[in-house]
Amino acid sequence: MNITVVGTGYVGLSNAVLFAQKHKVTALDVEETKVKLINQRKSPIADSEIEEYLKTKNLDLTATLDKHSAYSQADIVFICTPTNYDVESNYFDTSSVETVIKDVISFKPDAIIVIKSTIPIGFTEQMRKNYDLTNIVFSPEFLREGKALYDNLHPSRIIVGDLGEKGQLISDLMKEAALDVNTPVLLTNSTEAEAVKLFANNYLAMRVAYFNELDSFCLVNNLISKQVIQGVSLDPRIGDYYNNPSFGYGGYCLPKDTKQLLANFSNTPQKIIEAIVKANDTRKSFLADTIIRKGVKTVGAYRLIMKSGSDNFRDSAIVSLLRLLINASIEVIVYEPQINETNYSGFHIIDDLAKFKRESDIIIVNRLENNELSDVTDKIFSRDVYHRD
Repeated sequence: MNITVVGTGYVGLSNAVLFAQKHKVTALDVEETKVKLINQRKSPIADSEIEEYLKTKNLDLTATLDKHSAYSQADIVFICTPTNYDVESNYFDTSSVETVIKDVISFKPDAIIVIKSTIPIGFTEQMRKNYDLTNIVFSPEFLREGKALYDNLHPSRIIVGDLGEKGQLISDLMKEAALDVNTPVLLTNSTEAEAVKLFANNYLAMRVAYFNELDSFCLVNNLISKQVIQGVSLDPRIGDYYNNPSFGYGGYCLPKDTKQLLANFSNTPQKIIEAIVKANDTRKSFLADTIIRKGVKTVGAYRLIMKSGSDNFRDSAIVSLLRLLINASIEVIVYEPQINETNYSGFHIIDDLAKFKRESDIIIVNRLENNELSDVTDKIFSRDVYHRD
């Protein structure tokens, strides 16, 4: 089949590589640098499986900036463009998705359109009505940054928001490309599939917030957080996973998805969804106050990445924490080897690790991923108890 994937972030590129094992895939993006790297079989994002597959697998994959070549022969178009949350409208900015839909209608109106971007509940049905189309399908993604292709190769589940032939076709396409043969498949209505995505991410955010609040209690009352978490997690109904305290949930998905679901609840009584959103801000404020009370002059931040194995700073919890410290007139310096400039988003970047250690009175670390700070453990402030997640 001729498959076009629009957007080459974690979702788009992992799907493009996944399908290019057995089908002709065209990856469309607006960034020339990304397109060049993909055509050179180099990954523009940090993902070990994507890097390996681009380098070693015989993939029928071409990246392009040209809409005509991307759409004109497409049987299926996967939309994987970003949908940032607009705080003023209380709604995802779905303009990039709608632009792709219009382009497909112009270039190849009979192509099946599969939306992988996260969208508000009811969006797909609205698009079908707006454009008088029946060939728009929503299929939620459940991918981790840095492990996106792995999660596509070993999916926990495949969900497609269409109960007919198109839904079966898309689910078969994803299942045949995966390495696991017994992956659960669920076909639903489109709106129910959209709800699955947002409710799943809100549950994960709730779990993060829960263990963070457990950790806040331990911090205030001088308890050993890890012991309490281990004891709680031995209950098989709770489980010993996704329970590592942090500076707050962050990244591209959870912050915006929690806010969007809360907006979707405007006509429905609720308390938990609102609490999930507020809990994350409360956690960051509590940790900022904890650091401020230490009376330090200069706070060093070791890495801005959202989590280990990621190259993404977007909505990283540590970034929000730093802004709170700056607002309290604390001097902040940052060591982030991925940034090749002295000032980034208002932060002073130091590329000399030894100088960074020397000038920092306290070093905040969201995830203790290596031994680079082993000589300054007395300066470290982190809530990472498992060195994972």
